[in-house]
Amino acid sequence: MEKFFQARGELLLNVLHQAEEFDGYSCIFSTCPRPKAELVRLYFDKDVVEKAFRSLKGVVKLQPIRHWLAQRVTAHVFICYLAYLLLALLKFRLRPLALSPQQALDELHTVYKVYLRDAKHGFQISRVVTLSKKQETILKTIDRKLLKAEN
Repeated sequence: MEKFFQARGELLLNVLHQAEEFDGYSCIFSTCPRPKAELVRLYFDKDVVEKAFRSLKGVVKLQPIRHWLAQRVTAHVFICYLAYLLLALLKFRLRPLALSPQQALDELHTVYKVYLRDAKHGFQISRVVTLSKKQETILKTIDRKLLKAEN
């Protein structure tokens, strides 16, 4: 910052303009032989990956892991990947409702299922608790089978 100001605190406009000359430009280089258009597309696709990591940190609650065994690290990352895959599937299925996965999950957080089983008579039944209209609509949109009663 100091290079942009004189000793008396006045702004050096010529130095500032010279520094701004290449603002907004990017230089993309690669060691793999790919067409320029593909390299540029891949560079800008990184935004998708960055948003995925934001989702993993937010909704999925990915946190620093404290595993030292390779298998545990792999398992942890795999579980996070599956969680993100489920979020992506939710996003795809919820498009007709214009709801984000986070909004849908927030709406559905009170839903639960009650299971009753009488081992003596071999009778079992399960029921989803009473749903609000919005919860029912979300579940129908995700998959109609989620609303079928299991006996």
